[in-house]
Amino acid sequence: MADFKVPFNRPTTAARTMEYLNNVLNSGHLAGDGSFSRSCEQLLEQCLTAEKAFLTPSCTAALEMAALLLNVGQDDEVIVPSYTFPSTALPFALRGAKIVFADCRADTLNVDEATIASLINERTRVICVMHYAGIACEMNGISRLAAEQHAVIVEDNAHGIGGSYLGKALGSFGALAVQSFHETKNLSCGEGGALIVNEPRLIERAEIIREKGTNRAQFWRGQVDKYTWVDAGSSFLLSEIAAAALLAQLEEIGSIQGRRRELWERYMRGLEDVAPSLNARLPAILKGAEPAYHLMYLMLESPSDRKNLQDYLLSRGILAVTHYVPLHSSPYGRQVGAGDCPVAEDVADRLLRLPLFTDMTDWELQYVIEEITHYSCET
Repeated sequence: MADFKVPFNRPTTAARTMEYLNNVLNSGHLAGDGSFSRSCEQLLEQCLTAEKAFLTPSCTAALEMAALLLNVGQDDEVIVPSYTFPSTALPFALRGAKIVFADCRADTLNVDEATIASLINERTRVICVMHYAGIACEMNGISRLAAEQHAVIVEDNAHGIGGSYLGKALGSFGALAVQSFHETKNLSCGEGGALIVNEPRLIERAEIIREKGTNRAQFWRGQVDKYTWVDAGSSFLLSEIAAAALLAQLEEIGSIQGRRRELWERYMRGLEDVAPSLNARLPAILKGAEPAYHLMYLMLESPSDRKNLQDYLLSRGILAVTHYVPLHSSPYGRQVGAGDCPVAEDVADRLLRLPLFTDMTDWELQYVIEEITHYSCET
């Protein structure tokens, strides 16, 4: 990153990070489920109005927990957006389910609720949604479709913490939701995630699955006199070291989100007159949605337009990147699922992500805007 005037990302930091890390190292308890983990989970429950939050080593691990918890198997179909990260689909594919890839909307790039309506059937066990860029999917229609078919909604909220739809927090619509605390996310502990359980009946089994299939949590609470292996599971605990780094940021989520909103809105203002000259557009927001201000992108007119702008920015010391290869067209995606997703193919070839991170300076932001403006005047 030192080679760039403006890197694509710098991980978020918080004022009390080193204090909390030192406290953990001096505590004698480095494994999961300590006081820092519990504090993080309580703050997540408050932020998302969730019944229960479980910290995990990654967002992928949280999705693996979800697939186990829902007993997804070979007779099931799972609808997954094609325009997302492989982790959204992979845990369900590993359980033997057929992955049914749904196309995205051309405006928000979120899963198209009309496509879901055409794909859902009596074998549909789970509908996965991913709030791309932290901008809400159209959850009212999706929730209605799921209820009619008795399917379970799992929200991949990796981009969405702090966002909402019609006043309801993203991550609170599905029976289950997952969060990411990877270093590129709004809140970060390097690698980390969380399973959010919004359906109370799933909490006890989620606790067991997270503890290698044992009832050890009940043992520690004095509910059983010894713990043993009672169910499927794996090792899904986040270390206290990572939880300490995360807690410092969760305690500052208001200021972190405020800064990201400021940067995001300055991007929108700074590029609103430039984008048309590039035949490009900025992110679209669904009516009633409050973004999480996770990422900024330009949708260029053609793949060559994207490459030309990306190369120019690179020559000026700015790292801008592309995003997903649609899952339905990927080698493994074709093995485990099927779907026709022309919109996802189109937008994937034209989207360019711009640098956006909490610690981005005013100068860095202005430099990116100025260089895009300069490029638009030359083309």
